[in-house]
Amino acid sequence: MELELTKDKAAERFMRYAAITTQSKEGCETTPSTPCQRDLALLLYDELTEMGASEVYYDSEHCYVYAAVPGNIPADNDALSKREDAVQKRRTDLAPVIGFMAHMDTSDAVAGLCVKPRLIEEYDGGVITLNDEENIVSDPDVITELKDMKGKTLVVCDGTSVLGGDDKAGIAIIMEIFRFYLSHPEYPHGTIRLVFTPDEEVGNGTLWVDRDRFACDYAYTVDGGSAGGLEYECFNAATCKIDIKGMSTHPGSAKGKMKNALLMAMELNAMLPAAEIPACTEGYEGFYHLTQLDGTCDRAHAEYIIRDHDRDKFEERKKTILEAVKFLGTRYGEDAFDVSIRDSYYNMAEKIRPHMHLIENAKAAIQKAGLTPVIQPIRGGTDGCRLSFEGLPCPNLGTGSYCIHGRHEFVCIDELVKCVEIGIRIVNAYAEYELDA
Repeated sequence: MELELTKDKAAERFMRYAAITTQSKEGCETTPSTPCQRDLALLLYDELTEMGASEVYYDSEHCYVYAAVPGNIPADNDALSKREDAVQKRRTDLAPVIGFMAHMDTSDAVAGLCVKPRLIEEYDGGVITLNDEENIVSDPDVITELKDMKGKTLVVCDGTSVLGGDDKAGIAIIMEIFRFYLSHPEYPHGTIRLVFTPDEEVGNGTLWVDRDRFACDYAYTVDGGSAGGLEYECFNAATCKIDIKGMSTHPGSAKGKMKNALLMAMELNAMLPAAEIPACTEGYEGFYHLTQLDGTCDRAHAEYIIRDHDRDKFEERKKTILEAVKFLGTRYGEDAFDVSIRDSYYNMAEKIRPHMHLIENAKAAIQKAGLTPVIQPIRGGTDGCRLSFEGLPCPNLGTGSYCIHGRHEFVCIDELVKCVEIGIRIVNAYAEYELDA
């Protein structure tokens, strides 16, 4: 298989996307949450149109981009006529329709809006100076992911923002998969579709996905992690918001009267298990994560995210917070704490397990690409989590991006190229696959 994709070309595509600011914003009622995401969406629309993709569409209201490569396997019309979904999914063959998904927005974990990607060829294995003026460096003794990168081609930024490999590396990979099939009609394949979503980082990536335009039997998100990464287990996730009502009085005459809302919030946090936080957990271990605490003596507001791979333990975590609030209510008054807990997504493993060919075909593709599959739970979530529960099984593939959501983020271009090959090999595998009638 000749990809005709050099590291220079892959790096140029990724860096072109990374340089466009697309940070999303929590708490906005509109989609997209930030207008800057439209800049990348329109660029991708133009590039897909130029390369000859079919059904290219930009949802100008909600900022989603769709496209397809029609299948080129001769159709069995007799068999198709018996399929109820033949028209709905606009099949051209009996192979399943495979979709790929990535998100255009980036995290606002680092406040900088000006992204300055920089190419490092044949990385020497030493300390990388990201920013001389601010003395920001990536030291392999601290950023241990760099220890395996000597001799490889990397893209970093200047340390004043996230790089955006999450998930513009995924976008670059999917675009190259489309370019390959549009350039090589001699490879048999089923229909392939893509969707690029806004606002994944703020939990709204799938909110306005048009399932008629993204009409697939199965899909893969291409969203972070090493090449060879394959994930189909994720957290059960919830957000928790707590408004705390205290009572402010002059501190000189406060005895027996004052109720300090900030201290009440700290007291609540102290009732949660101290070791069950992100900094102390890994693998399948769940956590409580205090993401916001602000206010005054009179009023305070706290926000948590709650995570666990085990559904029963997840429910117990929510119960723990509610019981702590109930206990504190007996001390400070029943109206002192107003709690809202909202589930975000659930562990997609239960929706993937009936379709383990998705995992087996991906494992085989990774091995044929010369890598070892790394199957592990996601300590987070993807757009695929929600889509899996909406009836579209959607595990996740790696992209070659590391240290995401931070100023030390980098993308390994050697791995990005391998991820393109993996995606193509998955599609090739399904060209010989037929859904049960």
